[in-house]
Amino acid sequence: MSKIKGFLGGVSREMKAVTWPTSKELKRNTIIVFGVCLLFTIFFMVVDFGIDSILDLIL
Repeated sequence: MSKIKGFLGGVSREMKAVTWPTSKELKRNTIIVFGVCLLFTIFFMVVDFGIDSILDLIL
C-alpha cells in the first residue's frame, strides 16, 4: 500500500510542475494539428489516386 501512496504522491508533485498551455496556445496548437491532418489526408488521397491510375493503366 505504501508503494501506491508513494506513486500517487510522485504523480501529484509532477502534475504541479507541469506548465499548462494558455487558452490561446491551445487553440493555435489545435488548429495546427487539424491543418497537418488535413494536409496528410490530401497527400495520401493524391498518392492513392495516382497508384490507382497507374494500376488501371497496367491492368
